[in-house]
Amino acid sequence: MKQSLSPRPLHGLRVIEMGQLLAGPFAGCILGYFGAEVIKIEPPISGDPIRGWRVVEDGTSLWWHSLGRNKKSVTVNLKEQQGREIAKQLINGADVVIENFRPGTMEKWGLGPEVFESSNPQLVYARISGFGQTGPYAHKPGYASVTEGISGFRYVNGHPEQAPVRPNLSIGDSIAGLHTALGITMALLERQNSGSGQVVDVALYEAMFNLMEAVVPEYDGAGVIREPSGSTVTGIVPTNTYRCRDKKYVVIGGNGDSIFKRLMLAAGHPEMAENPALATNTGRVAHEVDIDAALAAWCVRHPSQWIIDTLEAVRVPVGPIYNVADMMADPHFQARGLFEQVEINGKPLKIPAIIPRLSKTPGQTDWPGPSLGSHTDEVLSQLGLSVDDIAKLHSEQII
Repeated sequence: MKQSLSPRPLHGLRVIEMGQLLAGPFAGCILGYFGAEVIKIEPPISGDPIRGWRVVEDGTSLWWHSLGRNKKSVTVNLKEQQGREIAKQLINGADVVIENFRPGTMEKWGLGPEVFESSNPQLVYARISGFGQTGPYAHKPGYASVTEGISGFRYVNGHPEQAPVRPNLSIGDSIAGLHTALGITMALLERQNSGSGQVVDVALYEAMFNLMEAVVPEYDGAGVIREPSGSTVTGIVPTNTYRCRDKKYVVIGGNGDSIFKRLMLAAGHPEMAENPALATNTGRVAHEVDIDAALAAWCVRHPSQWIIDTLEAVRVPVGPIYNVADMMADPHFQARGLFEQVEINGKPLKIPAIIPRLSKTPGQTDWPGPSLGSHTDEVLSQLGLSVDDIAKLHSEQII
């Protein structure tokens, strides 16, 4: 693991991460990567469910080692009053708290943002939920799958006349986590001027809504509803995915006017390259079926790498469809440092680096996701609890 030349940009900030699964923990992972001290509060015995999700080795999810990196695991039973008092003390000593429980849960526990307005007025309080903290849907459970649907994202993702398709990822959670990290950093910057914190309210469906480009103005201004379009993008031609002779796929983006000419010449269609009716995107949209048919017929006659080499030689954007094995074997991914190696029980494990890439103060992985509760005694001793106090809390299953 690399070492930063200078303190990382969030060095000195203390973050309390309360919540589980993906959106909140991903936001905490980003902050910890760039230098914040992230204390993750987990329920005793079970911990965050992510610890047991998907591919499990030696009793722990491989995903956890990535998502839990750089965090200090502290077990606290929030169902008990003593546990909630410990959480309150930790939040009172923090710069940021991240929570992604259903709206009203933190208030029920006596840990809502209003509780800290006087005791910790500089606190940045980030809240993640399916539908936000206000409005008629605030009370609804909001998993990523549901919020991706209502956001409009799922509607445009798929093929016409077929069921909408979801990516095989919880993209709504990850996008919400990114928005949360951005909102927190903006609130911290504002705090430098005002001296006070604020609430950052992130809804999963709104984070996905933020990706919808021109969908709203096109509907409001022209009554146009963006429909699903398979592997193409509505109104931009040609940009599509084509199958090659070796059964691999390539993505070709030939929608620039001069790029289109070079593409069609390389594909053996000078009549299309020089056709005035296809000289602009508007004309190409009208002839999308013919252009795609010509490119599909060309690609299926040649191996994917031949297509890529041919088009790269004439400066047409083109690339393969990678799976994870392809990524990890690619020299560009390697050169850009997109994989970091950690050690788990004496065995090496690669996890993804986190962008953005900062030239002077880059982020880094200091340690992989820790074992459950491994930092509990250390963190609670900083609150002034004695060894005997901590032992008693353990025996009472408060921590």
